[in-house]
Amino acid sequence: MILFHTATFGCKINQYETRSIAETWRELAPEGGYPEVVEVDDPSRADVILVNSCAVTANAVSDLRQSVRRFHRDNPDARIIITGCAAQVVGDELAKLPGVVRVVGQADKAGLLAGPDAESRSIQKSSGSVPVFAPFHISEYHRARPVVKIQDGCSHRCTFCIVPLARGRSVSRPVAEIEAEVARLLDAGFREMILSGVNLRHFGRDLKPVQEFWDLVAHLESAFADQWAGRARFRISSLEPGQLDDHALSVLAHSRIVCPQLHISLQSGDPQVLKRMGRGHYRAEQAVEFCDKLREIWPEFGLGADLLVGFPGETDKQFENTMAICDQLPLTYGHVFPYSQRPGTPAAEMKDQVDVAVRKSRAARLRTLVNKKKKSFLEHLGTLPELLVLVQDEQGKGLCEFYAPCFIDPASMPLRPRSLVQCKPVTLRSGVLHCVPL
Repeated sequence: MILFHTATFGCKINQYETRSIAETWRELAPEGGYPEVVEVDDPSRADVILVNSCAVTANAVSDLRQSVRRFHRDNPDARIIITGCAAQVVGDELAKLPGVVRVVGQADKAGLLAGPDAESRSIQKSSGSVPVFAPFHISEYHRARPVVKIQDGCSHRCTFCIVPLARGRSVSRPVAEIEAEVARLLDAGFREMILSGVNLRHFGRDLKPVQEFWDLVAHLESAFADQWAGRARFRISSLEPGQLDDHALSVLAHSRIVCPQLHISLQSGDPQVLKRMGRGHYRAEQAVEFCDKLREIWPEFGLGADLLVGFPGETDKQFENTMAICDQLPLTYGHVFPYSQRPGTPAAEMKDQVDVAVRKSRAARLRTLVNKKKKSFLEHLGTLPELLVLVQDEQGKGLCEFYAPCFIDPASMPLRPRSLVQCKPVTLRSGVLHCVPL
């Protein structure tokens, strides 16, 4: 018997891939010559510890090193395997950490599906240099909201981003595989799932026939809405402002199964900063214009944004432009990051690096603005007559359709994780809407 433990750092895609590997390991057949493989929650009991890493910021790599050292200190006999983005870009460094027996780069990660002791091999290849979608798949998930991975990699090299170096070119998952996975998860009892990828703007460009992300959403609507509308829902992962067009409005207007919530990879509200970021293909104002139109379709909706401040050369005025755009947007939450230099990216070599203290100060100001908007939105939701809450655990933790945290008193009714419950919000406490079932 092999006992294994998994630790995942970073994005939803990493979470998905970890679950895919773990599910595959647990299903390895002993009669095929492989010992029984069992997942454990406690890393100190594990024979093998699989660490799926992130490299998007310097802090992410630092946290990874500390965690690996802690795993080894608490369980010196464990064989530690590191994979993921950090394994791809700083693999030689990670291989020197205590307890590490293998470092599996992103390009070879799918080889881990063969088992914890199998030699890694790259599966993400095809004839020529065209990548194919690696055979990750799930039929279960460790959380109430499974990720459905529809795309990987990125062919657009933003000057600050290390992801293309770590994950390679964009590759789309075939629509039939996506539909089949959604069906499996619905059959398994999941009632909310997240359509996710590294860059959803690139989805479908490599498929035949060529399509785009909104075509996929319309296809899933056609396949599942008649049976599941009101009983299950899709949530859309991060989008770029350039995707927010009339096609998007049309698809969302006809949807009965998409959550009324979007998340935008905005990054900056200043056109010159966006251009230096390598993101001059959209205007920040597109997001504002789209939200004005979206209000006619969704009277209420949640809106999040990724925001990066202190980018090289960002002036006080350019930062204020970002503040102004965020003030105009109906934001209900936001992920605000001070710029972090990543080795190997063009931005790391740019002149006029903004002082770290200034970066942090700007991030704090922007977070204050976003949090003020979030508080106002939560107070507004508290006045609505009804919310559709996804039960996340038996203790009453939940999430409404607008991506706001909710709580249902377990004493009010038996709570079944993964289920959707119609509720009335009654009070707001510490940023959480307390609700009673209807």
